Amino acid sequence: MADENDSADKTEDPTQKRLADALEHGDVAKSHEINTWFVIAGGTLVLSTFSGSIGDGILMPLRNLIAKSWTLPTDGPGLLALAQSLGYAMLAALGVPFLMLALAAIAGNMVQHGLVWSAEPLKPKFSKISPAAGFKRIFGKQAAANFGKGIFKVVALGVVMTAILWPERHRLEALVRFDPEMILSTATSLTLHLLGAVVAMLAVVAIADYFFQYRQWYERQKMSLQEMKEEFKQSEGDPQVKGRIRQLRQARMKKRMMAAVPKASVIITNPTHYAVALSYERGMPAPICVAKGVDTLALKIREIAGLHDIPIVENVTLARALYATVKIDEEIPVEHYHAVAEIIGYVIGLKRGLSGRRA
Repeated sequence: MADENDSADKTEDPTQKRLADALEHGDVAKSHEINTWFVIAGGTLVLSTFSGSIGDGILMPLRNLIAKSWTLPTDGPGLLALAQSLGYAMLAALGVPFLMLALAAIAGNMVQHGLVWSAEPLKPKFSKISPAAGFKRIFGKQAAANFGKGIFKVVALGVVMTAILWPERHRLEALVRFDPEMILSTATSLTLHLLGAVVAMLAVVAIADYFFQYRQWYERQKMSLQEMKEEFKQSEGDPQVKGRIRQLRQARMKKRMMAAVPKASVIITNPTHYAVALSYERGMPAPICVAKGVDTLALKIREIAGLHDIPIVENVTLARALYATVKIDEEIPVEHYHAVAEIIGYVIGLKRGLSGRRA
């Protein structure tokens, strides 16, 4: 029941990381029917291409063995040498065909998932000896699919053999009166014809089985919402931790800005929602933004400015524009030079007037 609940919870498509992890652990979509098709197709190709050379390569050593049997040594070293020579002859005759069959078996895996090197499938797992898992393997969807494939292949093979051999039944009956060499030629031709039809039939089975196995594998890789959250935490970091770090950075930035407000030359406000503190000294290429904020933070900037007698100038358009375009500790944009210069000039003039009165 727990497995069924887990499967029901896994409703989300797997991420690329989940698929990559499955490949790393050797969990891939694999159809044994694809491997079978490649091996049988390779065997058919080998038989059609190398049947003559294989026959000659085996026939000649055996013919020489029989023709010169009376001259063969019967002692131990002589028989060992004879066995070695026959082994070399067999290897020469069958080496290339066997190599092609091996390459066909490798190609059957390569076309499905490429080369995968993983020791994970070799590790012992309790699920392999679990009675519940065994029952599921016997009566599950995969077992039903295998049973259906087996029935289909038996029926299809019977139909193919009947369709090919039934028209040749009279010819096959007459083979008993033919020369052995002609019997071999006829049998080879019929065998190749039969194998070609079997290869075509198995191609349909292999393609259908691969899509079925791929769908089963993809369903196994699906994730629950909790698994997706955990993966996101691992790859992107815990959102709570990132949020806390962001809060600390904002707190440090706010503290640094509040400490810089008393050094500002002027505060440009919205007047209530925005506040931008600018600092300017003679010789600087352009004023620098030392603090900015909205709502509560803007109110705090104005309070500190009031405590330190920093001029506050209300300019709705300029305050909004500066807040949106300038960053802390950076110069104001060129397009705002003229408007800010007028305000800075006004503030400087205001300060000179106040100094003159005090004098």
